[in-house]
This record gives sequence, structure tokens and C-alpha cells, in this order.
Amino acid sequence: MEKMVYEYPAGASAAGRALAGVVGSGDLEVLLEPLPAGRSTVAITTSVNGMGRIWEAVLTRLFTGAVLPAAHIEINDCGATPGVVRLRIEQAFEEAART
Repeated sequence: MEKMVYEYPAGASAAGRALAGVVGSGDLEVLLEPLPAGRSTVAITTSVNGMGRIWEAVLTRLFTGAVLPAAHIEINDCGATPGVVRLRIEQAFEEAART
């Protein structure tokens, strides 16, 4: 198991909490909860060691492309592809906006 933590600039506080995905073969779950405006944190626990550079690239691309709401994002990964990572994070933000 590998654990990583990243921080990114963010906009206003996320509207609410959310859960997207499930931990299972080739997938991940994303837990999202609001933080005060300005910063987001991403904490990852993954069963795939040595992928820190890939995680950093995927997250940097996601957070650089748009001003996302401020949130603490916890990711529990079981070998998801970068496309699934982005999809689940976007789903969590969409769900949080509905609350």
C-alpha cells in the first residue's frame, strides 16, 4: 500500500459531502468533504506502488484546468486508470453540488 497527499489551489468551499465509486478490482472510491475556500487536499491510498508521478500528473491536470471548489478528497484506489480517476473525482464534485 502506498499513501500520498497533494494540495492544490481551489475556489469557494464545496457545497457538501459526496461519495463516488467503490473500491474493487480496477476501480476506486472518492470521498469528498468541504474545506474552507482557497485550498483542496487530496489523500490517496492505493494498492499499486510506484505510481506517484502518474497520480501527480492526473491531479495537477485536473486542478489546473479549472477552479474547483475547496474540498478534502480521500481516494481509496484498487488500480484504477487515469480516466477512471478523473471521472470519479468529477462525479464526486457533481454530487456535492446537488446537496
